[in-house]
Amino acid sequence: MQHLHFCHDPILQSGFFWEGKKLRSAIILVGGEARRAKGQEKFFFRYQGKTFIERLTDSLRHVTDEIIIVAKNTEQCRRFDGLKGVRCIPDIRHGIGPIGGLHAGVLAAKGDLVFVSACDMPCIETAVVSHLFDTIGNADAAIPSWNSDMLEPLHAVYRRDILLRYLESHKSYSLRPMIRSLNTRYVPVDELRRFDPMLRTFTNINQLDELDRINATISSEPEPVAGGHQEKAPDHLSQ
Repeated sequence: MQHLHFCHDPILQSGFFWEGKKLRSAIILVGGEARRAKGQEKFFFRYQGKTFIERLTDSLRHVTDEIIIVAKNTEQCRRFDGLKGVRCIPDIRHGIGPIGGLHAGVLAAKGDLVFVSACDMPCIETAVVSHLFDTIGNADAAIPSWNSDMLEPLHAVYRRDILLRYLESHKSYSLRPMIRSLNTRYVPVDELRRFDPMLRTFTNINQLDELDRINATISSEPEPVAGGHQEKAPDHLSQ
């Protein structure tokens, strides 16, 4: 029988973890080129009455023990002072893309397993994230896969110690060599449809007209969106 414990560590803001299960962290990358739509930061776009960052944190706090936002600097971190139960840290390696923010987040994380997300994915499904945590098994990562060519490395779960080892010694700034170096469990997106039939969890929004389109689906059947931050699969998957 599993027992629910209250966690008194103020860093682990969600407050709960399961006996016998590893602690789980969430890392949200908000730095980089956040201003893409008339000067408005994507994480403050609004969808169904909430900002993207509010929707993300609301979804992730149910399945993680802490939520870490990685911003480009301390000034940007102050933009998130109003968020409860969230820790914001500045990037430590600038100008190298998502892998720099990922490094900062992994260094700060307390969990044995980390879920990584970009800030422009307002429809992340809690049950999908939970399944990725549960399905990692003995692998280094659980990464959704659309097909043999396209993966979702910024909607994936990683084993912290293995990922940190790679990030402290890597030479490439691309996520593809990182994926190739790990013992990865590739999770077919069709396996995730039982939790999210339309796979809206992978929806990402870069421009305001895209936001208008997704807002228009509120009162209608949601549209399936084929992938958010896809990365071409490592060579061995394409063969």
